[in-house]
Amino acid sequence: MTVDDANADDGRSESHAPREPRGSREPGGSHEPRGAGEPDGPHEPVGAREPSGAAPPPRAADASGGAEGPAYPTPHHAVDHTVEPTDDPLAIRLEQLILGADRRYTPFQAARTAGVSMELASRFWRAMGFADIGQAKALTEADVLALRRLAGLVEAGLLSEPMAVQVARSTGQTTARLAEWQIDSFLEGLTEPPEPGMTRAEVTYPLVELLLPELEEFLIYVWRRQLAAATGRVAQAADDEEMVDRRLAVAFADLVGFTRLTRRLEEEELGELVEAFETTCADLVAAHGGRLIKTLGDEVLYAADDAGIAAEIALRLIETLSQDETMPALRVGIAFGTVTTRMGDVFGTTVNLASRLTSIAPKDAVLVDSAFAEELTRTGEVPASEARAAEEAALAEKEGRTPETYRFALQPMWQRSVRGLGVVEPWLLNRRPT
Repeated sequence: MTVDDANADDGRSESHAPREPRGSREPGGSHEPRGAGEPDGPHEPVGAREPSGAAPPPRAADASGGAEGPAYPTPHHAVDHTVEPTDDPLAIRLEQLILGADRRYTPFQAARTAGVSMELASRFWRAMGFADIGQAKALTEADVLALRRLAGLVEAGLLSEPMAVQVARSTGQTTARLAEWQIDSFLEGLTEPPEPGMTRAEVTYPLVELLLPELEEFLIYVWRRQLAAATGRVAQAADDEEMVDRRLAVAFADLVGFTRLTRRLEEEELGELVEAFETTCADLVAAHGGRLIKTLGDEVLYAADDAGIAAEIALRLIETLSQDETMPALRVGIAFGTVTTRMGDVFGTTVNLASRLTSIAPKDAVLVDSAFAEELTRTGEVPASEARAAEEAALAEKEGRTPETYRFALQPMWQRSVRGLGVVEPWLLNRRPT
């Protein structure tokens, strides 16, 4: 699922009738993982650079290369020399406060000081999500140390070079979103001048100074907690293959008629609705033992190791959101099967099937695939036969016994052909009356 997929929303029906999948969105297939060693864009062969641990040869040139050129020349294809760091005094002061260091190095100087090639340094820098800055003096000791650490992990054999780039990319993508949210939703509101005549600079700097250490400690705490949980799941895997290709329940929850809603609501109202939707979904998914994979405004993707957990979350979402009169109807599609996990995301046919089921689900309903139905039956969450379950319940009541209870009920739906996946047999999932 990509940003383009989010924009390809014209295929949504403005009625609540089942719709075909939006545009050409392939949530699992549209963002198939690249090869482990594939960089962001075209790069010079890594093997052509100087060894990362070798001392750079002496040069008569200055940091920009001079007549002889730099020891580690900047790749000719990648640098936009028009991108310059800001020179706004307040921005520079805030940068120094947050980074804890002054600007001291050009990218070339930072790479040389860290003992890595300029090509590798550029790959790390871009993977973290930062624009090329030409040879402006904008980097600090912290940037040099980060390069040394990543390169050191490669040299020690703990990470391959492609994996080190992936570490930089995944960390950069995750923290970029976190930082944007904190500024947009948190700091921006708090930095409004509390008294007339106060400048934004007079409020922002001391506020960041106070918040920075607390937010940093909290970030580390949450990261360690999440790392412990993820490591625990890996340790419990049955075999090494299961660590990468795992059998999971994957679900999409999608707001119905969201495109029409965007034309009717003001931007602020729309933002509040999306935030309420994402917050409710995130809380319910976490509370019942699932994992929120991603949010995309009107849609969330979550996964669970257990089919019963995924089913409970889906029904709770519909039950909770249907009580909010401001919230559109919801539909959920769930599939169960082998899923490839990469950089916190999930891929594969199971993910695509869950998306397709969501697109054909009635409003305020949950559709599941046959594999998910079989898994619920295997774990005793639904009876193998409704007729037999009714007979057993009647017999138990006659004999004064407590009948066997089931949490969910499944109703078979008409088979239908789904684009790209052939014929599927969806089942309507409901909570069993008590």
